[in-house]
Amino acid sequence: MSDETEDQQALADEWAAAMGEQGDAEAAVDPDELLAATGVTSDSVELDELQDEGTPVTDPKLDVILDIPVTLSMEVGQTDIPISNLLQLNQGSVIELDRVAGEPLDVMVNGTLIAHGEVVVVNDRYGIRLTDVISPQERIKRLK
Repeated sequence: MSDETEDQQALADEWAAAMGEQGDAEAAVDPDELLAATGVTSDSVELDELQDEGTPVTDPKLDVILDIPVTLSMEVGQTDIPISNLLQLNQGSVIELDRVAGEPLDVMVNGTLIAHGEVVVVNDRYGIRLTDVISPQERIKRLK
């Protein structure tokens, strides 16, 4: 196993352990207070058990693409502003976004919406809990 793979596995193990501890003990810092500054709230949700409905990862046709890196990003919101306003921004400026506080964030892969989620804090790091995954059929409809 390469050093990079071992580092990724160690990080994944750390997140898994932290998520397990999250239910056992209360955090010293209330995540809702921590996120209040961003206008995002983290609500508890009941998630359905994941079921494997797709092509198995051991499918030889998928082996070719499994190592291709993709960019995963979370979008809090967006806005359109004129360049004149953009040039006036400085430290402490506030930009109003098109989202209401508490609304789910968009989870994007290479710019394509794949899910919605909420912010969580695990071991002083931000993460996202997926609350709604867009079906492959719905993703295809959005491309048209």
